[in-house]
Parts: sequence; C-alpha cells; structure tokens
Amino acid sequence: MRHLIGKPGITIAPGVFLPVVAMLAERKGFKALYFSGGGFANTLGLPDLGITTATEVFEEVRKITRVTSLPLIVDADTGFGETLNVSRTVALAEEAGVAAIHIEDQVMPKKCGHLPDKQVVPEEEMVKKIVSAKRASNKGLVLIARTDSRGVEGFDSAVERSRLYVRAGADMVFPEALESEAEFTEFAKKVDAPLLANMTEFGKTPYISAQQFEKMGYKVVIFPITALRAALKTVDSVFSELLSRGTQKNVIDSLMTRGEMYDLIHYYSYERQDKDTEQAALSLIRDTDKIKKA
Repeated sequence: MRHLIGKPGITIAPGVFLPVVAMLAERKGFKALYFSGGGFANTLGLPDLGITTATEVFEEVRKITRVTSLPLIVDADTGFGETLNVSRTVALAEEAGVAAIHIEDQVMPKKCGHLPDKQVVPEEEMVKKIVSAKRASNKGLVLIARTDSRGVEGFDSAVERSRLYVRAGADMVFPEALESEAEFTEFAKKVDAPLLANMTEFGKTPYISAQQFEKMGYKVVIFPITALRAALKTVDSVFSELLSRGTQKNVIDSLMTRGEMYDLIHYYSYERQDKDTEQAALSLIRDTDKIKKA
C-alpha cells in the first residue's frame, strides 16, 4: 500500500463485499481493494449507523485477504470506540492481513458521510485516536484519517483538522463529502499529505473520474458500494423475472456461466490437487506393499 501511495499516478480501489468479488477485482487488474463499513452493514440488512462491531468486520475481512494478494483498505468507522478500542481495532486489522484502515471524526452513532445532520467530535478526541492507532501498529498499517467536518463545520475546518491529523501521525487523509471539483482541488493545495477521494454514487460529491482526481493530486480513489449496488439491482431484476415468468431463460445472457465461475474460483486446480493427492497416496501404499512382500 505504501508503494502504491508513493509512486506516480492514482490507484483505483473498488469496493468488494465478498471474497469471490475480491477475486474478480484482482483478475480484472485492480491494484488495491476497499471494504466499506456501510456496504458490509447493508449486506447484513443493517443501516450504516455504526451498528456492526470490530470483530464482525475483521472476521469478514479475513475471508477476503485469504483469497487475494492485493492490499485491502478497510473502513473502520470511528475506530469502534475510544482510544483503547482503536488500539484493539489496529491489532485486529493487522491480524486479518489488512493494508490500511481509515477512522473518522464523527460522533457515534455515525452516519454515511453524505447524509445530513452528522456531528463531529472535538479535534483532540480524534488526535488521541490517531496517536493510539500509530502506537498500536506493529506491521506498518497505513492509517488514513477521515474528516467529516466539511458538512458540519465547513471547508476551512476540514482543512485545519486534516493538517492537525497529519501532524498527529496520519499517513493519509480522506476528506469526506466535498461538494465540487473546486473544493477537491483547493483541499489538495492546502493539505500536504497523500489524499484519498471517495467517489460514491447519489451523494454530495459530483461524479469525478479517477483521471481528474489524479490531476488534482489525489493518490487513491475508492468506489465503495458501486459493485454492491449493481449486484443488488441485477438480483432484483432476476427475481422479478423468475417470479413473473417462472424461468431464467430471458436473462441467461446476463449471467456468469458455470465455466466462467469455475475459472474464477480455480475449480479445476482443486480437482487436480485431489487427484495428485490420491495418486501419491496410492503410490505410497504400493511401495509399502512391496516392502512387506520383500
């Protein structure tokens, strides 16, 4: 992750919500992945209000890091508590093989960063969390400080808070819910740190391409719930088709084939492994029989 941040260009990190989706993203050629806290809550049928726990999140994250070699950025909400909780969150993240986490300066219960009526904690509370996170890290976890203050205290506050968070030890800054290209450009000029942009849908941020963010000076852009929204929309459409027509024949072209799915999950390598193991075992038995007869 540090290599990606340090080299020229921008890294696109798509949101992944299942291990198989992470495998698909890696096969497509992405260089980093993102795990959305809000997206995870939504897959459980829950709202993005900080309801999920650190252990739930990193148990799910571990399933993803097992099947991909790509660095994974994880949404750690507000750190799942106060300073001691943040230390444990860092430990859980590193145990799960996570490359980076971001923690935000919202008051609990937190909200999606693009919704109204958010509240932010005093600066010193967030600084304590950053210091706690840095001290707890043993494996070089990249710490991203997210500020939600743009929609609460204004743009200047977001800049000042971000500068403070960098001085406290944040490796990267994530200004949430900026409202124009001009704001993203100005923010990059005023905050001297690697920057992450959130290009979510249906929010306060206009649609800006990764190439545009790169020109502004951003190092990473996440698309946190794009794939999840697409998947749910497709499932909804397919369910409507099944209910109304009683067959999937009219949507076959929109489905991944059995062969494509098997190729994605390396199905045949498991078959080969099983066959090789069987042959090795049979060979051992034959050799043992020969020894006994001798």
